[in-house]
Amino acid sequence: MESTDRVVAGRLRLAAELRRLRDLSGVSGRDLAKLIPISQSKISRIESGQALPTLPEVAKWAQALNASEETTAHLVFLTTNAFTEVQPWRELLSGAGHLQDEVEQRESGAKTIQILQVAVVPGLLQTADYARRLLGMSQPPYMKEDLSVAVAARLHRQRLVFDEGRQFEFLITDAALRWKPGPVNVLLAQWDRIASIATLGNVSIGLIPQGTQASATMSHGFAIYHPADDEHLPFVTVEMIHAAMTVHDPSDVALYEKRWSLLSEMAIFDDEAQRYLAKLAHKARSTVE
Repeated sequence: MESTDRVVAGRLRLAAELRRLRDLSGVSGRDLAKLIPISQSKISRIESGQALPTLPEVAKWAQALNASEETTAHLVFLTTNAFTEVQPWRELLSGAGHLQDEVEQRESGAKTIQILQVAVVPGLLQTADYARRLLGMSQPPYMKEDLSVAVAARLHRQRLVFDEGRQFEFLITDAALRWKPGPVNVLLAQWDRIASIATLGNVSIGLIPQGTQASATMSHGFAIYHPADDEHLPFVTVEMIHAAMTVHDPSDVALYEKRWSLLSEMAIFDDEAQRYLAKLAHKARSTVE
């Protein structure tokens, strides 16, 4: 079974177990809504697998229906698994040339996206040359024709940045800015691209200079998505070496939002960030002249 199928199956299993518990208790959806409380419409969506209940909601559900400790523990286990999806790259890429379309779909459904990158420039800001060189280092490696398609798809995603109805916030470390996938000219063009995108009204780009006093650690990058649809809660994606992880649990998402806030305190923005990029470019040019 594909990883995505397992995720869906896990959520449907949780929905079926919650529905089964309510049916066995003889409590109607209307009455359960009063006991928890959750709206009756949301209870219907949860039981059909269309909505994912939070861990506190599942705990209240079990308590309201006098579930045993064993049943409650099982429901908590199913909920925890449903809230954190870990999808190995080998499974995600199996039979697919690239994943840019899936990422674009996720981005298209968000009204605000906050992206922290500690290793490379974020994909939504990359130049074509930078993207081609970066994707060319992927493991397992792309087939030549797939690499060209992946680069084109990544560039196609970038049109969303120019949609004034969406908000994009980026935090980029100095190490990510200086990571060098090719000749100096590749970085010069990339820094110019960042400086240009930073002038858009719906885009905020914060740079975290080397030597800045830390207010938080940053062991890996992540992205926080705030869906345009109020029916869905914010979620976080993390790209690890072996897999992609998606976090839905509100308490866990709150940890990432707190970390974002702390890291933002370390960043420079607007004119100060533009001067920093100009300084980097001046120093890089001087080394090749």
